[in-house]
Amino acid sequence: MLTYSFYDIFFYLLLYGFLGWVVEVGYYSVRDGHFVNRGFISLPLHVPCGISFALLIQVLPSLGRNFALQFIAAAIIIAVVQSLSGEFSHRVSRLARWETENAFTGSRKNWLEMAARAAFVLLVYHVVHPIFLAGVSLMPRLVLHIIVWVGMTLLILDFVTLLYAVRHRTLLVTDEISRLNTQRIANRITRHIWERLEKAYPGIEETGWERQPGEKIIFAKGICWDKIIWVFLICALLGDIIETFYCGLVDGQWMNRSSVLYGPFSFVWGIGAVVLTVALQHMMDKSDRYIFIGGFFIGGTYEYMCSVFTELVFGTVFWDYSDMPLNIGGRTNVLFCFFWGLLAMVWVKILYPPLSRWIEKTPPLAGKIITWIIVFFMVCNGLLTAGAMVRYNTRAVRPEPSGMVEEFLDAQYDDAFMERRWPNMIVTENGSGD
Repeated sequence: MLTYSFYDIFFYLLLYGFLGWVVEVGYYSVRDGHFVNRGFISLPLHVPCGISFALLIQVLPSLGRNFALQFIAAAIIIAVVQSLSGEFSHRVSRLARWETENAFTGSRKNWLEMAARAAFVLLVYHVVHPIFLAGVSLMPRLVLHIIVWVGMTLLILDFVTLLYAVRHRTLLVTDEISRLNTQRIANRITRHIWERLEKAYPGIEETGWERQPGEKIIFAKGICWDKIIWVFLICALLGDIIETFYCGLVDGQWMNRSSVLYGPFSFVWGIGAVVLTVALQHMMDKSDRYIFIGGFFIGGTYEYMCSVFTELVFGTVFWDYSDMPLNIGGRTNVLFCFFWGLLAMVWVKILYPPLSRWIEKTPPLAGKIITWIIVFFMVCNGLLTAGAMVRYNTRAVRPEPSGMVEEFLDAQYDDAFMERRWPNMIVTENGSGD
């Protein structure tokens, strides 16, 4: 079980308090159409969120991989902290600095909100928190101590200032100063975001956030970064579903075909779709035979290189065609190259055009936000998966974990879990740790 030090706990309290403030401010500002400070104090910290995470990172490891118990624990802790913080802020300030209700009133809205918060917190804990663990483990302890002492000192001073303002009946003035300070921060962030959006979509500021009929602004027009991300995610999802049903119905083996720990996403399919889209974009008006030939060689080469990459980097082999005729090093074969050619024709001529048009109907601002959310979580998911695989390969020769990151990986993704998640995975000599 993970053991957090005093400094670790307070560091994560500050970190998740800031991230919670960013998420809440962003959500309510977009919803209400103006900046809304969701913090009780002047600092950009959502203290209840920080406290909730500081408690959860100590409680959740003791529950193993029982997601039902983890969900219940997260919901209870979030509800208790939110209710106590709301009551505390009301008694201290006598003013509603943010909308809050007792989480135990029993209203359907409150229970749904708690369930959504608990689900989101578990997603962050399992996918994002391990990345933070790795980053903090690389940070010099002196730097960590300085951040904690400075942050907690500012937090205490801010809170004392608030209490002083209440006692001397100057809370309204203090509240206005706090609002102006946080407004300046929000204005800087907003200005930076709009400058980036203006570069990508000239004129977006004049046309508003929602795409109106006849507007010239089109999200992810042509082959661009946003289009590639969306194509990757959609095809990774569909590819995993198709491959799962194919193996289950044809081979009678129902097993996980995902490339990552969380979610039904096959990176091989997602990246393959991106490769075919980028490589064959100039051949969309060509004859089918040219697209077939391009898909035959590009797809076969891509599948071969994916096999080489996973073996060299992770020391694992996820597929082996050595027992099939006309195979190429067991990594691909002529039959599957033929399928790649057919898939290229279907993709370029039938599937991609309507998918592209559907993606381009997304409102520009919403599309940008969704794109970066996808990038953030998929990068964390990929890094976590890579770490779990590396630890799985080294655990046989070095069973004792070294540091908090490996403790987390051993607790959450032991050998039984990894072998159940990827039953066809074979560890090679490159991954044995020798």
